[in-house]
Amino acid sequence: MNNTPCPFTRKYDVAVVGGGIAGVAAAIQAARAGMHTALIEKTIFPGGLATTGLVYIYLPLCDGSGRQVIFGIAEELLRASIAYGPGDIPAGWPGGPEGDRKERFRTPFSPASYILALDELLESAGVEIWYDTLFCAAERSPEGDRLAAIEVENKSGRGRICAKQFIDATGDCSLARAAGLPCHDEINFMTLWALQYDRQQTASRLIPGIDICFDASTPCNLEKAPPEDLSRGISGKAVSDFVLEGRRRLREFYRARYAEGRTRNDLFPLHLPAMPQFRKIYSLDAQYVLGSGEDGRRFEDSVGLTGDWRKPGPVWEIPYRALLPAQPLGGFLAAGRNAGARDDAWEVTRVIPPAALTGQVAGLAAAMAIRAGCEPAELEVARLQRALREECGFALHPEEVGLPPSVRA
Repeated sequence: MNNTPCPFTRKYDVAVVGGGIAGVAAAIQAARAGMHTALIEKTIFPGGLATTGLVYIYLPLCDGSGRQVIFGIAEELLRASIAYGPGDIPAGWPGGPEGDRKERFRTPFSPASYILALDELLESAGVEIWYDTLFCAAERSPEGDRLAAIEVENKSGRGRICAKQFIDATGDCSLARAAGLPCHDEINFMTLWALQYDRQQTASRLIPGIDICFDASTPCNLEKAPPEDLSRGISGKAVSDFVLEGRRRLREFYRARYAEGRTRNDLFPLHLPAMPQFRKIYSLDAQYVLGSGEDGRRFEDSVGLTGDWRKPGPVWEIPYRALLPAQPLGGFLAAGRNAGARDDAWEVTRVIPPAALTGQVAGLAAAMAIRAGCEPAELEVARLQRALREECGFALHPEEVGLPPSVRA
């Protein structure tokens, strides 16, 4: 930490670093549990990739075969995504029109509309919001065994935020890495989403004038990038190279369309993402790191279920240990894309619904640990599971939603 006197210091019960979907869910849950809660976000928008990153599809809360598997704040946030804009609950799902559940429980949304709804939910929960505030450093206790404070910077200068519990919802393990915790990285892909005006689509699109205008899932390990490799982890210069390469490919996309006869007056970008659209950056080296092929595996410390957004059928249990660092550190929980997962399991858990799920779990666990006077790793898992079921409406094992039980490891 910097030894220069800080112009401000604040104290909270729970401080959530990162205002994406996981951070929003964590902050709402902690505040609703009676904790004095802060949400620290470097932009002025909540929602992360869903809003600032323009990934405007709330992926499924179901298994693809007609059964809802994710509940709680994740469902609340899905409904909030269309509160001030277009999008619909598909037929057969709660709140939607009657009919068979032929479509999955998901919806597209307007990012701008979603920001308004997320602000409203955070404010109504009593979360103290710190927008335009950059996380800079982590401070351990004098004994070195727990996280004691973080350093942030905003228009007031460098400040210090102290909390009893911290939740890393940064999406890239910024807090974990600053605190010295080991993390994993993986290969990223160049998949650019943006908002586009297309005169030919305005009469037929659910959200007129909005479309995915470029979606090429090609590896981003660019030949021009050495010695910094864009395909693994992240570094300062690599962010710029990644973003600029995406925009270069977008220019190529529009030049190709114009060469085919489209014009710049009837086809053009409306808004580009205001954050780099990295999908996988770093995940925590957790007490348990989910891996490929673990769908259908039973975990006695399961804190929730998720389906596979890519295909119907697979259901994953998420263990509480995936939110806890393997290297012991008190006062710390991970959520969202930061949670312990690798390979195919990371593909499943990095998206909006499971991010909201793990965010809510982290917020509840932080609150319960504070009330119990213990660290999150010492929390009685059975008590946490009971609260998730009874207070949050979660299902923790497949048989609780009418599916065959998971296989014991």
